Amino acid sequence: MKIQKILKRLLQLHPKSVDLSLGRIKRLLEDLDNPQKKIKNAIQVIGTNGKHSCCASLKEIFETAGYTVNLNVSPSLRKFNERYYFLGKYISDNKLLKLLLEVEKINQGKSITFHEFISACYFLESSRNQSDINIIEAGLFFRLDASNVLEENIASVIMPIGIDHKDFLKKGTVDEIVYEKCSHLLGKSKIFISKQENNILDKIKKNIYKNSSEKFIFGKNFTYKKFSKGFIYKDKIGKINLPLPNLLGDFQIDNISTAIAVSRNIKKFNINESHIKKAITNVKSEGRLQNITHGKLRNYVNKNNKILIDGAHNSLAALQIKKYLKNLKSDKKIIMMLGMMSNKDHKEFIKILKDVPDSIVVLDIPNQINFIKKEKLLKIAMSFGIPARTENSITSALKNISKKNSNAIIFCTGSLYFAGEILNLN
Repeated sequence: MKIQKILKRLLQLHPKSVDLSLGRIKRLLEDLDNPQKKIKNAIQVIGTNGKHSCCASLKEIFETAGYTVNLNVSPSLRKFNERYYFLGKYISDNKLLKLLLEVEKINQGKSITFHEFISACYFLESSRNQSDINIIEAGLFFRLDASNVLEENIASVIMPIGIDHKDFLKKGTVDEIVYEKCSHLLGKSKIFISKQENNILDKIKKNIYKNSSEKFIFGKNFTYKKFSKGFIYKDKIGKINLPLPNLLGDFQIDNISTAIAVSRNIKKFNINESHIKKAITNVKSEGRLQNITHGKLRNYVNKNNKILIDGAHNSLAALQIKKYLKNLKSDKKIIMMLGMMSNKDHKEFIKILKDVPDSIVVLDIPNQINFIKKEKLLKIAMSFGIPARTENSITSALKNISKKNSNAIIFCTGSLYFAGEILNLN
């Protein structure tokens, strides 16, 4: 409760949840004696989708090889502590409380966004827990994001880029998004570009053309080929025959292959084939095509029901999960449980997925403020001719779906916050 009270106070320090600028974060970091300058061997991960899976894969690979890792991700799914990982452990409640109070005192109530404040907290705590690797997931875009305060890194990783958060831009075009994410990556380093749509890749190349970093591009400098029981990864170092990863969806092989490319091509670390094989079969990425096989949620459904959770919330992610669900080749009905935040492109998201579910059950997202009301989301779903209805709670939705469709796949999607609330119930 103490941590929640502080987090609520921090939300009041600035009138906007997002206000793209580096001035406030740099001011606070200066007051904290610039801890970001003590961060060593940073890998910065930017993009629209796949960032969390890439970060989780990198963490698993480096730790399997015996290296220590600090990790900063955003947002968290089930608990705020998930954002801060230091030397093999997520931060404890006690340490988190002390850290937040310390930085709050130094900030002295000055204007700063929530994301900027908690980013400063990560840099401070990471500087006190020196690790072999710092993996940092960028927040909104990158150019003016609070994560873009480092003077050097060992790698920048560009994960798949698509349309999202366009309400924070002047025109909301993909050209603007690629510019914001790629134009200010650090030079004299290495840039790894994951599998992208061809037009997006062309835009990325234009934005990093003058960047002095060495470039590694999927399809040119590293690639893979999937087969029934695994995949073959290939780069200039050689080929590796690998098992399928512990993550569902072919797109996760794209993400993991990018992480493998990063780990193999940073020369100061000794990552071998056995490290990679072990790591990818252990990697976890909660809320990303997660199959719920045990827990409280199973009590609300029939044993033949399958519960899948994915925090997809934009068109690029919708295309990926549509491909996965279409490839299941199952005779089970797919009933979609949908909850979304208000600033998303709801029509485009549902339009992409409209041929996948037999019906949609629409919900408000519990414990959140800026979600689209279920009644409004219901109208959008029904405008595409999809049978749809609302439910009052996650548990009632699961019970009623199972009662009518005891053999169905229940697919929960639309928001990472929605996924987090469902996982908390489990």
